[in-house]
Amino acid sequence: MSEISERTLTSVSSFKVTSADTDMYARLRLGAAVNYLVQAAIDSADRLGFGYGGIRNQNLFWVLSRLSVELYRPLKWYETVDVETWPKNAERILYLRDFILRDAGGSIVARATSGWLAVDLETKRMKKIDGIHAEFFDHLKDKHAIAEPPEKLFPVNEGDVFEIRSGYYDIDLNRHVTTSRYVDWMMDTLSLGFHEENYPRKLSLNIMKETMPGETIRLRRKPGNNNQYHFDGLNLNNGTNAFRACIEF
Repeated sequence: MSEISERTLTSVSSFKVTSADTDMYARLRLGAAVNYLVQAAIDSADRLGFGYGGIRNQNLFWVLSRLSVELYRPLKWYETVDVETWPKNAERILYLRDFILRDAGGSIVARATSGWLAVDLETKRMKKIDGIHAEFFDHLKDKHAIAEPPEKLFPVNEGDVFEIRSGYYDIDLNRHVTTSRYVDWMMDTLSLGFHEENYPRKLSLNIMKETMPGETIRLRRKPGNNNQYHFDGLNLNNGTNAFRACIEF
């Protein structure tokens, strides 16, 4: 890249909301919205040279570690959305990236901030990426979709319990459960009547440890204030915390 600027670091990926992306009320599913963010991040990183192929040469792959999303209205079936994204900063080994989602009329319908880790394929240890301009991850450090860093969440030690065994279509090409499926699992614990009356307004998600094919997650759900639900996913196969989340409706 000849010049590092806001224009060259910022990219836009466009999506059309299909029937497969929506719930039974034709609203964009929260898991599908997260998938749009992940795909936009992939598109951006590929274009800048440090995407899937770019870091595979260093035996690394990207893992989403933390995500905070604010949703202002539900997108509906047949709508289009532009996802603007840019690499924002690097905090030690956590690479920060922000997102702004706009509908066809240009109105902002959601914002998000995220933290990503580069993980060694063999050792599963986090590493810094070699050969990337430092400016890629600090040039836009003052450009925020959400000014606060992605939220760090704490354990949930009580509440309703659900057990979920990861299946074939939960797994991505890195051979672990993909981020959007964690969101789908949590949303599935809530009743049809609840979903009819409520739509998510905010998501905070921390992924601590990958979940492999066939492993079982004990998902704990606890209601909180302001129509919030707190979630904690414990991997029963190895006793590690797989993920934590808070969804506000």
